[in-house]
Amino acid sequence: MKVVVSGSDTDRIADAIADEGHEVTTAPLGNRPGLEEAGIHEADVYVLTDMDQATSIAVAKDINGDLRVVVYAEGSLPDFASRQADLRVDPDLLGPEAVAEELE
Repeated sequence: MKVVVSGSDTDRIADAIADEGHEVTTAPLGNRPGLEEAGIHEADVYVLTDMDQATSIAVAKDINGDLRVVVYAEGSLPDFASRQADLRVDPDLLGPEAVAEELE
């Protein structure tokens, strides 16, 4: 499975996903050029780790409408982004390894 991780990733979910055998690329900034460079066109899952970049969810879904979106960050999503996210997980409640195991 191809996964794009965007944001600061302080909890290192990208590493946990890669350890599960998935192909992971990162986009430190979730704008269109950053997401395209990270391969969002071919990705199966988009993982957002920074609520400040919530608008990137709409950008990612615009590029790849079949994308599953996982938000792995503290805080609340704006309403527009919340409707487009398939899964929201607070890192204080579930570790990155557990989330990575459940991506399939």
